[in-house]
Amino acid sequence: MKYLLVSDIHGCLPSLEQVLNFYDRECYDMLCILGDILNYGPRNRIPEGIDPKGIVERLNARKDNIIAIRGNCDAEVDQMLLEFPIMADYALVVDNGRRLFFTHGHVYNEQNRPTLKHDIFVYGHTHLWKLEPADGGIVCNLGSVTFPKGGNEPTFATYDDGVLRVRRMDGSVLKEMQI
Repeated sequence: MKYLLVSDIHGCLPSLEQVLNFYDRECYDMLCILGDILNYGPRNRIPEGIDPKGIVERLNARKDNIIAIRGNCDAEVDQMLLEFPIMADYALVVDNGRRLFFTHGHVYNEQNRPTLKHDIFVYGHTHLWKLEPADGGIVCNLGSVTFPKGGNEPTFATYDDGVLRVRRMDGSVLKEMQI
């Protein structure tokens, strides 16, 4: 399967639409959203293009192909609008024998890694993208499509057949690693 991984949308519809256009154009199978979907949070500015209702409509239309995780800015009221589950702190996806641990990063992170065996640890939350080897596997931070930090550009990632790629919003690859 082909997975597109995104985190920290924070209610910005134009950013989500760029990601969904790439998803459709490149024929991905699953959209994995690692938290902070609708709300921008108290520490962020209001994003340009904020449209939580539009995001709900776009994502609910794809509900059968979404894996989603709760971020620190996601709430039960968001779950009332979204037609796919978002309230879990993590998901473990097994693809061709490889274990991918998806989380937002505010509960599990590089300082508090889960004890559950995994080959790839994927998170968001810090808005700083990263893709590095770690403990015989890979650690990946997706960055943010709306509020990248540290001088980074907006990013998301893809996973296909053992290869994890961090991508710019136009889909070009910033870095890739194979497990």
